[in-house]
Amino acid sequence: MRKLKVLIAAFLLFFCIFPLGNGKCVAEAAADGKYYIGGMTAGFMLGAGGAEVIETSEVNTEDGIRTPAKDAGIKAGDCICAADGVRILNIKDLNEALARSGGKEIVLSVRRSGETAEIPIVPVKEKKSGKYKIGVLIRDTLSGIGTVTYIEKETGKFGSLGHKIAGEDSSPLRISDPKVYLCSVIGVNKGTRGKAGELRGLFLNDKAIARAETISETGLYGTFEKGYDLSGNELVDIAPLAKATIGKAYIYSTVNGVTPCKFEIAIAKVDAANKDNKNFVIKVTDEKLIEQTGGIVQGMSGSPIVQNGKLIGAVTHVFINDPTRGYGIGIEKMISCGSEK
Repeated sequence: MRKLKVLIAAFLLFFCIFPLGNGKCVAEAAADGKYYIGGMTAGFMLGAGGAEVIETSEVNTEDGIRTPAKDAGIKAGDCICAADGVRILNIKDLNEALARSGGKEIVLSVRRSGETAEIPIVPVKEKKSGKYKIGVLIRDTLSGIGTVTYIEKETGKFGSLGHKIAGEDSSPLRISDPKVYLCSVIGVNKGTRGKAGELRGLFLNDKAIARAETISETGLYGTFEKGYDLSGNELVDIAPLAKATIGKAYIYSTVNGVTPCKFEIAIAKVDAANKDNKNFVIKVTDEKLIEQTGGIVQGMSGSPIVQNGKLIGAVTHVFINDPTRGYGIGIEKMISCGSEK
């Protein structure tokens, strides 16, 4: 039986809405070769760049209840990224640092709202386990879903999302699990004026479809597993921004189940000079998609944009005040950034 892990797409939806940083890659001449159009929803795990505090808690010691983290001023949302100068990447690292302390004061480097503070704290020994603790519930990974944009025919290399990935405090994330899983979309919270919608999906944990390898200014990149069946995906050429025109185009997105569907949009503006991954302004004109989602929703970032039978870009952002409108990135820039190591 398949193992299913429920995943709400709130994590990546944040990225789909807000402009996060300036793109640094320069679009190059169109690459040779054919590309499969993506449109399938995929899930992956990203590291939080430390031990992120979900909430503070009490520690039951021989001397009674203690709250070291709370007393030291640590709050929910803080990210513990070092202990006595030794980098903390995950829960295991933090536990080892607390064990090394032996109950003596250590200095934690804590990141909050993009700034880092040095906070001295004295771990206490928990009565039941005998382990040193500071009274925090933490996580070291963030789950997210997004849309695969393209897969190169000859190499199996793929690109997705189309925009920078960062944590809630705009800190950079890292790949903690290279596996990329197929997701099944089980529901949609429709977008409305002033409030972004979102896809709701299930990780199909027995369906590792690819391996993640690189995070860049324009998304997540990697390689599809050999033998993955792409026979149902259209094979096309890519086209530069110079070939894009105002008018009808299509996006490929999955808004139900695992199968991408083709939806009509209109390209309202082409801006080759834009460096914020906003080379297109698009408007959803497909009544079926508007009925299902309200327009562009969180989790659809990376949806391929096709015009005149050629892949020209990917959806990156949605307009908060009008979910039928959004931005897109040119495919050349996306491919160029993905090829940089």
